[in-house]
Amino acid sequence: MLEGKNVNLRVFEKEDLPLLTDWYNDLEFFGEFVWLLQKSRMEREKWYDTLPSDAKLFFIEKKNSKKIGTIAHFLEGTLLEIGYFLVPSERGKGYCSEAAKMMVDYLFLSKDTVRVQAHTDVRNEASQKVLEKVGFARARIAKVGMRICWVCVFGGKVLSKCNKLLSILFFHLTFY
Repeated sequence: MLEGKNVNLRVFEKEDLPLLTDWYNDLEFFGEFVWLLQKSRMEREKWYDTLPSDAKLFFIEKKNSKKIGTIAHFLEGTLLEIGYFLVPSERGKGYCSEAAKMMVDYLFLSKDTVRVQAHTDVRNEASQKVLEKVGFARARIAKVGMRICWVCVFGGKVLSKCNKLLSILFFHLTFY
């Protein structure tokens, strides 16, 4: 378990699938910026059983162990990415920013990476603020799907908002 000041991150277990299925089938949980991921519990179990070894899902829990959301890390192509969701009643209280900061710190300390990325809908200002608080910078806006790519570089110093330059920096830090 990763422990923070106001929230903890607990690794998701198979026994947690019923709650995750309920949340992921709830229109309000994802909000207006994410496609609804309607799946039965059996379909969700198959999904869980086939998760890649490089992907890890965590529950965001308040200090009283109440589950209030999820945060995950996974590979998007060859790049490490995070994604998160909070139940509507817990949004806007700083929990997601704390969880995202904990996850990014964990990834930089435990994985062989100097870069973590995330994506947001261009209209999702709350998620954009979370990423800015954690140290991410906008890298680019996708032409399709109205998505913004965000990048966080080890040490918190983004030298350029240009994704191409960051990729070159990543290459040089990794291979030279």
